[in-house]
Amino acid sequence: MVNEIALALLLAMFGWKIALLYMTTGLVIAISTGLVISHLKMERQVEDWVYEIRMGQAPAHLHTLTWMDRIDYGFHQVREIVGRVWIYIILGIGAGAAIHGYIPAGMMAEYMGKTWWSVPAVVLFGVPWYSNAAGVIPIVEALMGKGAALGTTLAFMMSIIAISFPEVVILRKVLKPRLIAVFIGVVAVGITIVGYLFNAVL
Repeated sequence: MVNEIALALLLAMFGWKIALLYMTTGLVIAISTGLVISHLKMERQVEDWVYEIRMGQAPAHLHTLTWMDRIDYGFHQVREIVGRVWIYIILGIGAGAAIHGYIPAGMMAEYMGKTWWSVPAVVLFGVPWYSNAAGVIPIVEALMGKGAALGTTLAFMMSIIAISFPEVVILRKVLKPRLIAVFIGVVAVGITIVGYLFNAVL
């Protein structure tokens, strides 16, 4: 629930108090979700093939890598990660620019303000989207600049990162539908509470 990129950018944009509150509430949601799912005894809702995996010894060649091999491997991983996320960063910046330029400030203040329905609405609205934290931060900044409440905006950001539809598709490879439904429900409730909390204290 706590994304390191989002944490660093919140620290830079809003200060250490906001970043600390985000980190604390994110950890509370993560721990609470784990406790709830553990209490429900849903081990059978994990796909069978997951339990069939057995850890073995690492291949011998991995113990003989030279420093240059390790550096090459590191550069390869960086290229792979950047190749996966750059498009979302560009899309996020574009969406943020569109919000800055074309969406009236009054609309953001009205629909993403501190009204009781705004937080659950943006959590539901965020589910079909997909972005990583780096891509969604420009959108968060643009929404804040237009008058959206911080709690509502953070709830939107967290729902995009944690329970978006593509994330659910990935989870379906290892989890059965009942466990996915419980996971989405518990996380959505936690994110909604975080949104209300931020709106109440800030």
